[in-house]
Amino acid sequence: MGAIYIDPVKKRATIQRDECVECYACFNGLSQEHLNPTLVRTVRRVFAAMRLRFEPEPDVCPTAAFEPDELVWPRVVRRAFSDPRVPHESTGVEGRGTEEVKTNDVTGRVKVGDVGFTIEFGRPGVGVRFHQIQEMCWALAEANVSFEKKNPITSLMTDVPSGTLNPDILSEKVMSAIVEIKVPVERAEEIVRLVWQVEKKLGIVIALGVATRCDESGEEEVVAPILERLGYKLSRAKTNIGLGRVGTQEIQRAKETVQV
Repeated sequence: MGAIYIDPVKKRATIQRDECVECYACFNGLSQEHLNPTLVRTVRRVFAAMRLRFEPEPDVCPTAAFEPDELVWPRVVRRAFSDPRVPHESTGVEGRGTEEVKTNDVTGRVKVGDVGFTIEFGRPGVGVRFHQIQEMCWALAEANVSFEKKNPITSLMTDVPSGTLNPDILSEKVMSAIVEIKVPVERAEEIVRLVWQVEKKLGIVIALGVATRCDESGEEEVVAPILERLGYKLSRAKTNIGLGRVGTQEIQRAKETVQV
């Protein structure tokens, strides 16, 4: 996020608190050595006075100066959406807190005739504030979409039908977040155009993911033509074929075998 900078007055690394998303990348990525701070600063001054180049390893903190703050509400939501090692309380899932439709062969979120959208804000390296997500949620709610219940953004809504987020968090900034919705296939183009319209107002990075069911031959010929007409060059990201799930036919065959 570029939250750490060298203060020109103090001449020390300083954290711009409002831009920090509490991803803990600086803390987790550093090797911390517990050397005496006075000794370290003295050595640096001597090297500088002798005009000797001093280039310490960028991933080593010699004095173990980095120490995470104790996070409280509402700032704690920053870490939940930014540190991939932290599970969301609402879903129990780490990272951004949602499994999206990757497990659709088990959960059955997106059914035949449905199209699921994942609207991802903030990546790569841009971040997003919840008041920006709020604008999108309001627009989607006005369009009468169905928000995914098992999604951390949905869990932060005080009123799901209107897409209204908890006002406490609106100024908080996070690494990235995903809003998940589902609509009938015939509304796919409408939703894409709606996302385009809101995105222009927000001025941030939004990545749109589309999920739909394949036909019996493993192809998808309903939503794909719509997206291609809208100018997207399609790339099939994931295809789940349900190998981990016992289907109805297999269960029936197993019963018949037992009876024989």
